[in-house]
Amino acid sequence: MQSDQLFRTAVYPGTFDPVTNGHLDIVDRALKMFDQVVIAIGTNPVKESLFTIEERLEMVRETAGMNGKVKITSFDGLLVDLAARYGACAILRGLRAVSDFDYELQRALMNRKLSPDIETVFLMTGFRWIYISSTIVKEAARFGGSLEGLVPPLVEDRLRKAFRQGR
Repeated sequence: MQSDQLFRTAVYPGTFDPVTNGHLDIVDRALKMFDQVVIAIGTNPVKESLFTIEERLEMVRETAGMNGKVKITSFDGLLVDLAARYGACAILRGLRAVSDFDYELQRALMNRKLSPDIETVFLMTGFRWIYISSTIVKEAARFGGSLEGLVPPLVEDRLRKAFRQGR
């Protein structure tokens, strides 16, 4: 890389409980715009997670971590602080529907207030993933529904195992 080029990093936060093919699609597409994507797995006090942070980190590492341009971490606290720690110029968010936008806009505006130098970049979810969410995937798995094409095979295996264990 030449010294006059910028190294652009985006942070992609979420609970990733579990990671879906929609999440991985966002990462792949973001790598066309950014030199590095940091997948930041956070805790959400409003949501009860099926998988522990360690389990989610492992699943994301096994599905997205093979790409040398992807870093994977966990965090709690302010997202803008994590972004600054990685020298990120952007926070990456995926949007599926108009309802996502209202929520994400509020978060983006707060992040801008906290750290005006970090932009929020919204990517529309690919059409084939528009209806997928981690919540919907977990519900389908809980009741034995097909997850083919919704999550990587290893994630499907872990979902099935978690529900067999009565989580």
